[in-house]
Amino acid sequence: MILSIIAYLSIVLFVGISVYKAYQFANMPFHGRMDLYPVPKEKGYEHGGSYYEEIAWWSKPHEVSHVREIIEMLKEIIFIKKLFENQRPFWWISYALHLGIYLLMAWTILLVIGAMFELNGIIVAANSSSIWGLLLFYVSLVTGYLGLAFGALGSGLLFLRRLFDNTLKKYTTPQEYFNLLLIFAALMTGILTWSRDLSFGFAREVTGNLVTFTPFAADGLLTLHVILVGIMLIYIPISKMSHYVGKYFTFHKVLWDNNPNLKGSDIEQQVIKASSFRPTTSWSAPHIKPPAAPEK
Repeated sequence: MILSIIAYLSIVLFVGISVYKAYQFANMPFHGRMDLYPVPKEKGYEHGGSYYEEIAWWSKPHEVSHVREIIEMLKEIIFIKKLFENQRPFWWISYALHLGIYLLMAWTILLVIGAMFELNGIIVAANSSSIWGLLLFYVSLVTGYLGLAFGALGSGLLFLRRLFDNTLKKYTTPQEYFNLLLIFAALMTGILTWSRDLSFGFAREVTGNLVTFTPFAADGLLTLHVILVGIMLIYIPISKMSHYVGKYFTFHKVLWDNNPNLKGSDIEQQVIKASSFRPTTSWSAPHIKPPAAPEK
């Protein structure tokens, strides 16, 4: 029962904290814009132009395509496009980790669907008489095997790269080592746990128990795996790994938000509001000294 509570709590906290962080990003003060051209949402962006280059641009409609913007955004989110273009050797191991995470997300969804199938009498196995049960079985195998393998390989190699690369070592904090080790440990215990269940039949059974709020039996290895995954799910949204929440705001609001600041516009109102914002914390850099208090 305790493992079930850990699983429920970690999922709820992961989703809840992620949503709260998105809310915080959406309500932050007006950002310092860093418009980088070409801006994908603009007409003719493929030529590197800008709306502001047109004669009397303020008198013309600002034509944008949010579909194109989303497509460009997904290229970065799903494929880490910029890293591929600028740091190809580093991209391979970084993308192995990200691809592993994406596949494991798909695998988890497939386990839930498979558990629902079996709860309704549809067998999910290699000898299933249902085409959907058969398809679900093999797709689950592929996503599960590859997700665990890529994720463990990527996190392990990223840890070693940061540990032994003299340049990266200078910029790597203890927290970043911990992040990679936590992911690696959770995935390795998953590999050891599910290597005894190559068809993922027991994995679907456990998932079915969670879906129906039914306690399930677990040995020491499965218990450790569930605890580590639970800790990871709770920890990710409160750590720097929560960049998955800020990706949209980074692109849409910081890099590509080039709406003109015209008199009477929404942008003007946002600028006026932002100009009245005063920071609530002091500058802590050692080279910036606060003014000395006047002597009495």
